[in-house]
Amino acid sequence: MSKTFERIKELVKKYEIKVSDHGYDELAEDDIFIKDILADVGNGIVVEDYPDYPKGPCVLVLENDRDGHPIHVVWGIPKGAYSPAVIVTAYRPDSTMWTDNFTRRRI
Repeated sequence: MSKTFERIKELVKKYEIKVSDHGYDELAEDDIFIKDILADVGNGIVVEDYPDYPKGPCVLVLENDRDGHPIHVVWGIPKGAYSPAVIVTAYRPDSTMWTDNFTRRRI
C-alpha cells in the first residue's frame, strides 16, 4: 500500500487539489477531464510509487475515465508539504508500451 496514494485520496476528499501547468496541457492533449480523474481516484491502482522523489512524493496511478478507458495519472505532494494533491500529468497509456492491464511497462 502506498502511503503517498493514501494521502492523495484524503486530500482529494477534502478538495485540496491542484493541477500543474504541464498537467493541464496533457489533459487537453488527450481529452481527459479532471472530473473523470477525481471521480475514479478511489478505484485507482498504484502502478509505480516514488516516495523519495526529489520534488516530493509521487505515484503513477491507473484510473479509468467515464467510458472505462484507462488513464495514467501522476499524483504528487509538494516536497516538505502535506497539501495539496497535485495532478502532475495524466495521459492515455500506449498499449505498445504497457502490458494488457496497463500496470507494467513492456521491456
